[in-house]
Parts: sequence; C-alpha cells; structure tokens
Amino acid sequence: MALPCAVGGAEGLGAFGGMVGAFGHGAGRRLGEQSQPLHFLQALAMNTAASAATLTIPTQAPVLVTGATGYVAGWLVQRLVQAGVTVHAAVRDPQDGRKVAHLQALSDAGPGRVRFFAADLMQPGSYAQAMEGCEVVFHTASPFTTHVKDPQRELIDPALLGTRNVLEQASHTPSVRRVVLTSSCAAIYTDAADCAAAPGGVLTEAVWNTTASLEHQPYSYSKTLAEREAWRLAEGQSQWRLVVVNPSLVIGPGTNPRPTSESFNIVRQLGDGTLKAGAPRAGFGVVDVRDLAQAHLAAAFIPGAEGRHIVSGHNTDLLALGQSLLPRFGERYALPRRALPKWLVWLVAPLSGLTRKFVARNVDHPWRADNSKGRQALGLHYRPLQESMDDMFSQMIEAGYFKKTQQP
Repeated sequence: MALPCAVGGAEGLGAFGGMVGAFGHGAGRRLGEQSQPLHFLQALAMNTAASAATLTIPTQAPVLVTGATGYVAGWLVQRLVQAGVTVHAAVRDPQDGRKVAHLQALSDAGPGRVRFFAADLMQPGSYAQAMEGCEVVFHTASPFTTHVKDPQRELIDPALLGTRNVLEQASHTPSVRRVVLTSSCAAIYTDAADCAAAPGGVLTEAVWNTTASLEHQPYSYSKTLAEREAWRLAEGQSQWRLVVVNPSLVIGPGTNPRPTSESFNIVRQLGDGTLKAGAPRAGFGVVDVRDLAQAHLAAAFIPGAEGRHIVSGHNTDLLALGQSLLPRFGERYALPRRALPKWLVWLVAPLSGLTRKFVARNVDHPWRADNSKGRQALGLHYRPLQESMDDMFSQMIEAGYFKKTQQP
C-alpha cells in the first residue's frame, strides 16, 4: 500500500510526504520536457477569459515574474501576455529550451511578449536587471518538495533568503510599486487538526502557522518564515505595497504538459493503481491553477488590494479528490473508491517514512478555510472541483503519465 501526502499549502500539498510513493507538491522534480500546444492552452483558459476581461491590466510598463517556468507562473505569464504586457521572466537558465519553450510559444502568440533573464534566488542582486523598469513584481519562485535530506539548506534558506533578495531588490528599483508574493496556506496552518484550533474552527487570514518546525513539516515552516520576512521588509519601506496570495493545494492542467509540480505526482498515484485499495480521508483545500493565476492578477492590479488572501476553491480530502475522477474515468482507471482506516495508516506510517504524529493530526480531520476575502476583495470565482480534476487528468493521459489503462 502506498499513501501519498496531503497538504498544507501553497502551491499545494506538501506534507503527506512519504508513505511508499509519497506525493507532495512543488517545484523540485523534472517530470518532462516538451511544450504544450498553444491551442490546447487557449481552450483550457476560456473559462477564465471572461473574468480576466473585467480587470484592467496596464501595459505601459513591464512586470517581473520570478520562477517563471513554474506551474503557477505559467498560467500567470499566459494571462499577462494575452493582455498585451511585456513579461520579464526570471529563470535559472534562459538557454534551457526544454524549460522555456512553452513560455516562448506564449510570447510568439502575443500580443504581449516574454523576455528571459537569468536569476538565482540565493544570489543578492541577481534580479536587478530583470526588475529594471518594472512596476509590478510577482514573486512565485520558492522550493516546494517534501523529499529533502537537509530542510535548512533545501527549503528554509531558498525560501527565506530568496524572498529577502527579491524584496530588497524591489526597494532598490525605483519603478516598483507593488509586490505580489505567492505564499501558501501552509503559512497559516501545519496540519488539518489546526483548523479546529482556529477561531470558530475555520482558518482565516488572521491566523499564522505556529506549529511547524524543522522537524515537523519543514515545508510549511519555510513558507511561514518567508512570508513573515516579506511583511517585515514591506513594513520597513513606503515605496511599494505588498499583497500576499495564500493558495491551498494547486490542481488543474499545466501550461507545460509535464510540469515540475508535485501535484501531478499526487494525481498520478490516484490514477495508476497505487491507491486502488483506498485512500485516507486526509483533509486539505484545493484551488485550480487558472483561478490562482487570476488571483495574482487581481492582487497586482486592483488598486485597493492589500494584505493576505486565502485562495482555495474547495475544502476536500485525498479520497474525495480521487472520487471526483470516477464519473469520467472510473471504468478505465483504478481510482480509490473507499477510505483507508486511520488505524491502518497509523500502523504502517513508520515503515513508509511518515510520522505517526502526522497521521494523527491529518487523517480524518476536516479542513476548513474562509475564502470570503478573496471573493470580495479580488472578485474571485472558483470552477467546480470535477472540472479541474478532469482537465488535469486528461492532460496527464495525453502526456503519457500512465503506461497503460489501469483496470479498476
């Protein structure tokens, strides 16, 4: 039996990391190379086009997107280019065609364009050229993986120092007027059990994660430290305004057919038979990546946007995520249909690299968060869970994530 990782956050999942085929969500693993056909991406974006059209996006100045080859950033770049914006895409290696081809295709389609810049989160000053002339900075770059040997070096330092380097550069770039930080719900909670301890039993933007550490869910700890550092730096200056987006687990199709997000690893295991015996009811929230891109645009271009914003479309759990695929794919793929009992998950946890503390605090604990601020202040609307999962799973089938049709 394999148990994936359910999550607190950000881009998504992050914590259920290791039971024999663990899955979390992040930017750590290369899963593919080729670029996505542009017409397919345009079709997937149609449902959000109407809401994007109601937002006024200025085009006179370029904008910077850090981590531009990432899962979330891909849709953000697409929306900006479609609006006619020049996007400064900060990436590790602009010459790596395998990583930037899908962004180049978006640029070629216009009417905006993408300019590539080399930058390193850990190098102070490396974003100076990319940020020059930009009025808005989208800081999406941050490590997201649960498979680490040295949490301080692999998670904490890049998240914390990277945020510091980007925001300090913003203060040294006179054109910058707003910084949008991609934080995470992981900066609000560590385990699903934390929801019950929140006021009214529901997570809000007023809640901060106080339970994560280097030893327990270091990914959540890294997101908490990074966001707190961002607010510290923002409060020490008056040139630019910080607006924070706190997404839950990110799902939906990617602009690259095989993105480096661990979300795809989770869904792969839902469909390849790994969890055909069942899945735990481990609570977390989810948001479609296209809706999250819209949240970033609203955070950047709505004049009165301020503070933190929980961006999560649905309160759900791992089993329910798999069951959402049953109507369309249940006859062809071995999807989970029943819940694994908590006692069984707890029993095998140590054999799979998962702590029993994690099982105790996440399995059979419902996840609840209040997304009303994002709906009201940013005008967000969320597409149905089944639509997001169907689009994501269909893309994965097309891209060959499943060796062959799995019989239930």
